Amino acid sequence: MGIAIRGMVPLLQVFDMPTSIAFYRDVLGFEVVSTSTPRGEHFDWALLRLNGMELMLNTAYEQDSRPPQPDPARIAAHDDTAMFFGCPDVDAAYAYLRSRGQNVQEPKVAPYGMKQLYVRDPDGYNLCFQWETR
Repeated sequence: MGIAIRGMVPLLQVFDMPTSIAFYRDVLGFEVVSTSTPRGEHFDWALLRLNGMELMLNTAYEQDSRPPQPDPARIAAHDDTAMFFGCPDVDAAYAYLRSRGQNVQEPKVAPYGMKQLYVRDPDGYNLCFQWETR
């Protein structure tokens, strides 16, 4: 018999929490459920929720050791991390993201029949909004 698992929550390391919160909350619509410091937007950890999905964000650096700019090698390493979201109207998601100033390419249908729209978050993580076309 296996382990009784009741869910999963990804944790992403982010460079600048206010920038990431602005993206996930203000662009994608996630609600900030809990933070490590309950005042303002300067905290090191957050639990976000949207339609039953949860996501945790954690700062990659403590405030006193954060470099002035993101490390390009670290951001490049995020290229192989992706989160896929079920999205029945990929075209509407494209129009919405464009209206919110996001740099996204038009959705494409993958060879296996999924209409997909890719966007990168502020830390270079890939997000794919997809739905089956068949």
